[in-house]
Amino acid sequence: MTRKTPLEPTRTDQALSALGELLEAAGAPFEIVVVGGAALQALGLVLRPTADVDVLAIIDRELQSADALQPADALQPPGVLQPADPLPPALMTAVRRVAADFGLPEDWLNPGPTALLQWGLPDGFMARAKQRRYGALTVWFASRYDQIHLKLFAFADLGGGRHEADLRMLRPSREELLAAAAWAQTQDPSEAFRSELLAALDLLGVDRTGVDRMGVDDAGLD
Repeated sequence: MTRKTPLEPTRTDQALSALGELLEAAGAPFEIVVVGGAALQALGLVLRPTADVDVLAIIDRELQSADALQPADALQPPGVLQPADPLPPALMTAVRRVAADFGLPEDWLNPGPTALLQWGLPDGFMARAKQRRYGALTVWFASRYDQIHLKLFAFADLGGGRHEADLRMLRPSREELLAAAAWAQTQDPSEAFRSELLAALDLLGVDRTGVDRMGVDDAGLD
């Protein structure tokens, strides 16, 4: 089994470029939405190594319906966001070829976070996403604002570590964190998660005046 080695920013870019070349040779174009460490790298927001490339969704441009997974924003690229798990066979074949060529694990690009689509992304997510083309592979990287949402959710759900470190590097405002917290509760409305979320806000030094009392919070944490 190939040992997981961190992907530095340059190596991530090289792997995605190689993937795009393989897809172009195969006549199999894809558009994917990427979040996490690889997206932070691509936008120059946080330049730490990442373990993998997290695919949130695949864009299906042949579908134009008002699907529940389609963000309601006229500025977004056309198409429907589809769950990325499992990865389509043509994409998976190319991913494995890049893994072999670069000495990476077969899941260096994976659909780990795609379950987030189930309850909806932050409003305007795709309008803010940044596009980059790698041959036949088009990648939409989550914006800083949306990474704050995703990272706060991960911090509360999974604990600190790299999620807390990434959030601090992004230097979010109080308003951004409270907006992220309101969205995070749409992903998990349980009381247990709410407690972890409030604890995460405390660790980040967020002023929670009016947030932790029932019926008072304007940010949706009531």
